[in-house]
Amino acid sequence: MSKMKTNRGAAKRFKLTAKGKVRFNRAKRRHILSKKSTSWKRHARGGGTLAEPDAKLIRRLIPYK
Repeated sequence: MSKMKTNRGAAKRFKLTAKGKVRFNRAKRRHILSKKSTSWKRHARGGGTLAEPDAKLIRRLIPYK
């Protein structure tokens, strides 16, 4: 059986933690930050972890991470 291919778009956007959770960064933090509220930017700073049903789908896209 051949190797599974990693989805390169998913590999750039998601990382796996040591316990297997899927981490992601929040969107809309690249430019034009002056019009966005400070509280919104602070909330988006940390990223987050995906819920388990979504994480299951992403783990299939990045099998070797």
